[in-house]
Amino acid sequence: MTAPANEPSCSAVDAFDLPEWLGTDPVTWSAVGPLRLGIVPGTLCSDLTGVELPCDLMAGDVAYPVAVVDEQTRVQIHQAWRHGQVHVVRRGDRLTLGAPGTDFTAPRVIDAVGRLAKAVGAPPDHFAVRLRVARGGSGWDRGGGPGD
Repeated sequence: MTAPANEPSCSAVDAFDLPEWLGTDPVTWSAVGPLRLGIVPGTLCSDLTGVELPCDLMAGDVAYPVAVVDEQTRVQIHQAWRHGQVHVVRRGDRLTLGAPGTDFTAPRVIDAVGRLAKAVGAPPDHFAVRLRVARGGSGWDRGGGPGD
């Protein structure tokens, strides 16, 4: 199983190479779009300075209509999760948190972001998650509009 040709490949990221503010500032992860083909686009934002870092969530077991990751990355996602960690990768120019499964429930999102806090040495209560239910009833979206 290989990642599709039109999808960026994944390369592992060492938590020590991430920006220092992730381990020191209060941080909010916000979904900026709905789950599509195993990816929830999002951002990490320092609650103190407003600095943002694109950071997506990736459901590593999505295999239809195409696999979201290659087999080696999928195995690494499962191994990290089994040990209470999250597999952090770079997909193209975006930081991405890999989790096992094919979708993201609110508890799964909170768990993945909490595991990132652990990886950067921050107390989990320094991280918050912001989700918005999309009008269609599935996925998350930060977009505004009439009635919001």
